[in-house]
Amino acid sequence: MNEKYIRPSWDEYFMEVSNAISKRATCDRGRSGCVIAKDRQILVTGYVGSPKGLPHCDEVGHQMKKMLHEDGSVTQHCVRTVHAEQNAICQAARCGISIEGATLYCRMTPCRTCAMLIINCGITRVVCEKKYHAGAESEQMFAEVGISLEYVNEEVLKYDEQ
Repeated sequence: MNEKYIRPSWDEYFMEVSNAISKRATCDRGRSGCVIAKDRQILVTGYVGSPKGLPHCDEVGHQMKKMLHEDGSVTQHCVRTVHAEQNAICQAARCGISIEGATLYCRMTPCRTCAMLIINCGITRVVCEKKYHAGAESEQMFAEVGISLEYVNEEVLKYDEQ
């Protein structure tokens, strides 16, 4: 009991909240959560889940689509759900909350679509728990527009092909 309590940094705190939010996600391939915060206050949260009124992966299974990449490789992605970042941005829009100048906390490097939304929303900083194996394009876009992108650790996250 002699150990002194070490208070988490703001980034650690918001990342812990993001991980707690991820427990509501409804797709076992990508259980992730997102927190958007500004001035040390949580503005909105989001997690991976199907659009309102539509079935969830955890209920009816994944809706897999194949994607052909420029190098000729093919990967599969579940398209039943909306990403945590997208749901957080939608929540801000629904509630009339400006997220301009905010920081977004998420599980891994946002996908290309999420990155474009993040850019257009005026978010200025993104903190990711891990790197996404296909995140190079998002990293490049963030660098081009001056969005700060930081990683808690350099581990690369790759989805299992199903």
